[in-house]
Order: sequence, then structure tokens, then C-alpha cells
Amino acid sequence: MDITKRPRRLRSDGVRPLVSETALSPSDLIAPVFVDATADERVPIESMPGHERVPVEGIAERVREVRETGVEAVMLFGIPEEKDERGTRAWADNGVVQRALRRISEETDAYVITDLCFCEYTSHGHCGILTSEAREGWEELRSSDGIEEGAEEDPHMTVDNDATLELIERTALSQAEAGADMIAPSGMMDGMVATIRDTLDREGFTEVPIMSYAVKYESAFYGPFRDAADGAPSFGDRRHYQMDPANRREAIREARLDAEQGADALMVKPALPYLDIVRDVRETTDLPVAAYNVSGEYAMLHAAAGKGWLDLEAVAAESLLSIKRAGADLILTYFAESVAETLSADHRT
Repeated sequence: MDITKRPRRLRSDGVRPLVSETALSPSDLIAPVFVDATADERVPIESMPGHERVPVEGIAERVREVRETGVEAVMLFGIPEEKDERGTRAWADNGVVQRALRRISEETDAYVITDLCFCEYTSHGHCGILTSEAREGWEELRSSDGIEEGAEEDPHMTVDNDATLELIERTALSQAEAGADMIAPSGMMDGMVATIRDTLDREGFTEVPIMSYAVKYESAFYGPFRDAADGAPSFGDRRHYQMDPANRREAIREARLDAEQGADALMVKPALPYLDIVRDVRETTDLPVAAYNVSGEYAMLHAAAGKGWLDLEAVAAESLLSIKRAGADLILTYFAESVAETLSADHRT
């Protein structure tokens, strides 16, 4: 047996840090924060331990808490005071995100990324304007005891892509005017990046970058977020505009299209079940690649740790390290603050 080749030689404590191939830093992380126009005080999110909906008046304090951990950027999600069929509060000058942006800009120096989608703002919970067929089906649902069996599988139960682009344009401009440092469209509408880039450039916001949710799968891992942001669809699902989890080549096509349209960074969502996609996108583009370590990934580790089956701190850090190793430059994660604090403590040690 040839034992002259011994990889273990580089695993001793002294040399191990010197040959470590991947490093995770608080500056790699983005912390999601939820601002709620209907709340007067912080409201815990039951399915996402450690996270809360925060009133507009308290959003700057919440962002300062994030910054104290070493995390420099936040992603802002809004819960409006009211909803309608078109999601008009998404672009209102006095909308929840717009008001929160102004407070954060005035009181902190955090880098603020705004999620741009309509599921939290529409009364039907979908990510844009319904097609006429979908609207008829939804109205039938509301006027009856329930939708007929099988109707949710109707291929017409979907969002009107091109009509939604007009709303995306309005919302992007409204967020930029309120002080967004970066805009992240997440609705998976064809042409959304080109629409936003054209709008921002035309209105003088040429320096505001776009981080597109370029590769967003129709995933079962989003459940806790829909509880947190009150954004679950009231009928049907989102398979007609979010990607099929079975598809890999399509992800590259989506990423390339958004890059061509002017995206400055590309997001893959979810992260852990799609590490192969993170790697594919990394190898396809020279743009920064982000990955969203989503609510379901967060919740399942918390649930296992709550049973005593896993060490939460260890598996959280290992999960994020795997996402970074796969090729992500940025990680949007609900573990941002806790992992950042651990990393900072290890560095001080």
C-alpha cells in the first residue's frame, strides 16, 4: 500500500486555517427584515424563530441591530396596511417600504436592498396582474364556498406578464426615489430587468444596481416566508411563472437573459436544494452571484435543533459555508445575524 500521499498532513490545527479554501464573512451576508404597516409593536413570526414583523416607526432600530452584528446590508420586505387586486400600495409614495426606506436612510448608514414583488400587496396573493381568465376564476372562488375541484390546475390561472411590467416600472421608480440602494425584482416576469433598467436610467437613477431573482424555483421551501409576509396565493400556485424544480438548463437561460438586460447581480432561490444551480450560474457569468437561503431551510434547521437532533449554530454556519463554496458571492439568509456574531467572536478569539 502506498502511504506516501497523506492528505491528513494538512489537517492539523496549525496548518488547517492556512489551506482552508473557502471563507465566510459577515460582509457576505444580507439580512432580511420585515416592516409591517399594520403593526404598532414587534410581532414574532411563529414559523421563523428569532424574526419579527417590525412597525415602520421601529425599522431604523431593527436595522441598527443588524448592523451591530457586522452585517452591512439588509433586504426590505413590506406588509401593507391594505391590499387590492393590482397591489397599488407597492408603488405608493406613502407605502410601507417607501416610508421605511426614508427612515432607514435618515437614521442609519445601512445598505438597503428592496424586494420588488406584488404577492404581499395583491388581494389574491399572486405576483402581478391576473389574466382575465384567472380573474374570473378568482371572482368565482370569492363568491362561492370554494373553487371547483381541478380549477386550480387550469392553465389560464396565471399572471399577465406584460401588464405586470408596467407595475414593476412604477414600483422600481418609487423605491429608488425613496432611497433604495439596490432593487431586487423577484416576480420572475420576463423582461422585468430591462423594464427596471430602462426606467431607472431614464429617471436619473443610473447608479442604482439591480439584483435580479434570475433563477427562482416554484419551491415548497417558501412556506414560512408566506406566513411572515402574508403573501400566500389565495388560489392556484405559481408554477406558470416560477421555474420547474426539475429544470437545470433553463436556469442558465434565465441568468443569461437577465445579465443581457442589465442585471448587476444574479440571485438563485432557494439555495441549499439548488447548489448545483448556484455553481452553474457561477460558471456562466462574471457577475456577482447571490443565493437565497430561504425560510424553509431556516425553519427546518430550527425545528431539528429544537428536538435536540442538531447543533443549530454549527449547522447554520456549515449550511452557509456550503452555499459560499458552491459559488455564491452573497447570501441572503435569516441566519445572517447569528452567524455573523459567531464569525466575529471566532475572529476575536
